Amino acid sequence: MKATIWHNPKCGTSRKTLAILEETPGVELTVVEYLKHPPSRARLKQLFDDAGMTPQEGLRVRGSPAEELGLTKADATAEQILDAMAEEPILINRPLVETDKGVRLCRPQELVHEIL
Repeated sequence: MKATIWHNPKCGTSRKTLAILEETPGVELTVVEYLKHPPSRARLKQLFDDAGMTPQEGLRVRGSPAEELGLTKADATAEQILDAMAEEPILINRPLVETDKGVRLCRPQELVHEIL
């Protein structure tokens, strides 16, 4: 099974999710450090769509400029959030994992088991 993780090595949850993937037999893993190689806006939208979540649900608030940018306000649109994430990948919550079975925001890391 192929799996891609959008990973931040400074994040404990991301590291734990990566460890689960590395320890799972038969997983052909691609690791993308999304702060260095962020997904395009279109790819990000597709990941959220495939995960069944909104950009608002995928927004990282803690440790990001989301509040300063007005992205946590009720009137912030999905389009505004996607635009901001494409420009500032620190706004993307992590880790996102994609396999043939779907996409999950793996917070907590055990959610990765749903798509393995």
